[in-house]
Amino acid sequence: MTASPGSSSAYPVLHAAALTKAYGSAVALAGVDFRISAGESVAIMGASGSGKTTLLHCLAGILKPDSGTVVLNAPAGPVEVTALGESERSRLRRESFGFVFQQGLLLPELTAVENVALPLMISGTPRKVAEAPAAEWLGRLGLAGMERRRIGELSGGQAQRVAIARAQVTGASVVFADEPTGALDSSTSAEVMAALISATTGHGRSLVVVTHDDDVASRCARVVRLSDGRIVDEVVTR
Repeated sequence: MTASPGSSSAYPVLHAAALTKAYGSAVALAGVDFRISAGESVAIMGASGSGKTTLLHCLAGILKPDSGTVVLNAPAGPVEVTALGESERSRLRRESFGFVFQQGLLLPELTAVENVALPLMISGTPRKVAEAPAAEWLGRLGLAGMERRRIGELSGGQAQRVAIARAQVTGASVVFADEPTGALDSSTSAEVMAALISATTGHGRSLVVVTHDDDVASRCARVVRLSDGRIVDEVVTR
């Protein structure tokens, strides 16, 4: 089933309109509209240089677009992400967004439970208090008993589950995943994506995945394709 770019039947938790971004003469985004509903998963695909990672970074408040708006419909009311200063966007990313990257970006000197608890501790939660929900998330993701292992003592798939747990521990309403299975074999990739979907949309949270892998994209409810900074196709998969 094909839908018009940027469409979604439910009220969006995150809504971007007319996003543009250029790096010198290179246009990364050329007027992109995007929305995602609560509990929905969307995969963003496209060739290298198509603008997919730039779009994710603008949606997440990591980058400010040259023009256009991104609005998060938070529980306390709408927040225009693009109107916030850097410190406000940093706080928003800590409290409302979760992130899973290709290599996890975990701290090797910390244990699994410490890595997961870190976002809570950065926000001022005492360590012992923060480690309780961190351990609970590790258990939900099949890592019970591995809380005190350091990242180097885990397999690639286990480390990505730690990253998924870290993305959930603050109660983030939207999770962004940039090539979350890019460094994994196909079997482990399938397991990690199943865990990621379960941990996000399975709990009513939204998931935005940048991927080049058709198998990964097929697990999401919608697939958006970019080319030359524009959405050229959108398919509803379920």
